[in-house]
Order: sequence, then C-alpha cells, then structure tokens
Amino acid sequence: MEDQGKIRVLFVDDELHNLEAFKAAFRRDYEVHICLSVAEAMQLLESTEMHVILSDQRMPNTTGVEFFEQILELYPDSIRILITGYADIGIVVDAVNKGKIYQYIQKPWDNQNLKEIIDKAYEEYNAQITKKKDLEELRVLNEQLEFLARQNIIS
Repeated sequence: MEDQGKIRVLFVDDELHNLEAFKAAFRRDYEVHICLSVAEAMQLLESTEMHVILSDQRMPNTTGVEFFEQILELYPDSIRILITGYADIGIVVDAVNKGKIYQYIQKPWDNQNLKEIIDKAYEEYNAQITKKKDLEELRVLNEQLEFLARQNIIS
C-alpha cells in the first residue's frame, strides 16, 4: 500500500462556491486540490499525481464525462467520481462506459457519505497499484525463468 501522507483529491467544478465548500469540508482529511476548469486540472495533473478525481458533469466547454475520457489513458490509476445536480441515466451510463467512473454522486452531497466514498476509492486506488506491482514482479520472474531455461537447454 502506498504511503505518501494524505490522500490527494482533486475536485473540478466551474462553481467556486462548490469548490470552496468541498475544500472547507475535507481539507483536514485529504490533500485537497480544486480547479475551476478542465484546462486548469489538466495542467495540475501534469505535475501532481492524484489518487481520487471528482468532477462536476456540467461545465462550460466540456462535461465531466468528457474530462474523464480525456484523462483515462494519461492517468488510468486515478479513481474517478462524477458529481452532478442533474439526474440523467444517460449521463451515468456514459460516465461508466466512457469515463470508467468509480462512483456517481448527486448534488448536494452529504459530507460523511462523500468521505466514505473517497476513502473507499482510495482503497481501490491502492488495490490497483498493488496489482500492477505484483504483475510486473511476475513478469520479471517469468523472464528470468525463461532465460535460465534457455541457458540449461544450450549448455
């Protein structure tokens, strides 16, 4: 399990009061980063690995689903959570299928419930990282075994 201090959480929303409320509620529990736009978030993601990324669905110029699609290949380990004030099953389906979201949350959120979701998302993040490390170790061991097997055949 990764141990780098606090869980790094990014929240992207074009409404400043939502970002401020989120930061005020969770700044003691997490290393909270907030961005008013996807462009700002993309810039931040280039320099800082985020464990959990939350995004509002409806923003100018893009949607949360489109943002998650954009970052999926670049930052596949980050756990993605979509937050929206609009109940639309089509958005949820798109978010799951295209943005590979972990969870969908309705606004206004309940702080305790959201904290539990973020904590579980971080557990999922760590499970993914551990699995990747284990698979890489197995790949290296397999290469070593194949090399040794070839050496015995040639000798």
